[in-house]
Amino acid sequence: MFKLIATLALTCACLPSQIASGSTVQTQQTASAGAQVNPVIEWNRTLLVIVRTQGAQPPTIHSTRNFAMLHAAIYDAVDNITGDFTPYLVRLPDVSRKASQTAAADQAAHDVLVSLYSTFQSTLDTELQTDLARIPDGKSKTDGVAIGEAVAAQLLAARSNDGSGATPPVYQPINRPGFYQLTPPDFTPADFTHWPNVTPFAIARADDFLPAPPPELKSDLYTHSFNEVMRVGESDSKTRTADQTQIGQFWNGKIQNYWNEIAQTATLGNHLDLEQSARLFALLNISLADTTIAFYEAKYFYQVWRPVTAVQDAAKDGNPNTTADTDWLPLTTKTAPDPSYPGAHSAISAAGAQVLAFYFGTKFTFDVTSEVLPGVTRHFTTFFAAAQEAGFSRIFAGQHFPSDHAAGKKLGKAVAESIDETILLPQ
Repeated sequence: MFKLIATLALTCACLPSQIASGSTVQTQQTASAGAQVNPVIEWNRTLLVIVRTQGAQPPTIHSTRNFAMLHAAIYDAVDNITGDFTPYLVRLPDVSRKASQTAAADQAAHDVLVSLYSTFQSTLDTELQTDLARIPDGKSKTDGVAIGEAVAAQLLAARSNDGSGATPPVYQPINRPGFYQLTPPDFTPADFTHWPNVTPFAIARADDFLPAPPPELKSDLYTHSFNEVMRVGESDSKTRTADQTQIGQFWNGKIQNYWNEIAQTATLGNHLDLEQSARLFALLNISLADTTIAFYEAKYFYQVWRPVTAVQDAAKDGNPNTTADTDWLPLTTKTAPDPSYPGAHSAISAAGAQVLAFYFGTKFTFDVTSEVLPGVTRHFTTFFAAAQEAGFSRIFAGQHFPSDHAAGKKLGKAVAESIDETILLPQ
């Protein structure tokens, strides 16, 4: 797999320089560089390279779906051989316990990624052949390949009409104070408007996790949230500290990528085997995918305006304790093109931390580096501390109100708890 990562980096000239230099997660417990890494880690790294390649990820397909599909396939391929846990989707008849788990995992991962990213087929094919060549020929290998193929085919068929391929409807803003408007300076159209209707991977319904309504515009809670983000989230804020500025910039990437890397570190640091790794990454990425569906359901249900609109149009909100600033822009200048409530970073980070704590316990020492702020490292001793900082980062970046963070954190935790307790259970 290391060969595939290098090949992709060389063949994709449009790969951003900060990604080519590597966004990594490190820990005091990381295994030695020369240690053999299991297929779950390697295929996850491969997908991280692909999604970070400019233009590779379809703009209307959220990458959390593809991570969940990859790892659900790997998990079911391995679990069909071991039989230690309940399957996610596929239970094949008459599977030999002697089949190669590695061959099954490699084949399932390859087939899913080729289906999702067909332009990478040549490099994916080459890497699969290299990986399979390391496994001794024989019935064990042949059976493993067949299992991987069968699992991937069934999973891909099951997700083929899940709503992700629908044309996103054009968002029509409601022209009233408090409602989401396209945001300056570029007024990018709202994205993932179809995502509330995507079929979840594990939860029954996305609206089961709908948070309580956002604070009313004249409420004390809204006033506090407004004034806090106005104060610390402005592009040239005089009250935001240097550390808060770094935090606001550090996490300003695709947050699901960070949590997949943190999971890689935890897996290596705890020396998980293939079966354990497959289950962890399936639980993690199914949780992140369903959290994403659930928070988009909430975003487009409540349609709350972003801080940049709230501050610039505060004269219209009917609240005497908010003050308009028509020149206000967030630290990151541009605002994510979707409604504010609840916060996506907060939801995904809470879900990620919940799964990792469920698997490893709360305490784990690790360093995180950023995919958008090269050379900077943040240090944590618990998964929840990292999640909290990732959520706060969006306030410091001027992207979200504190109330968005609170609602997102609660939503992500609830989704992950539900999934941890209901799927991939010991037999």
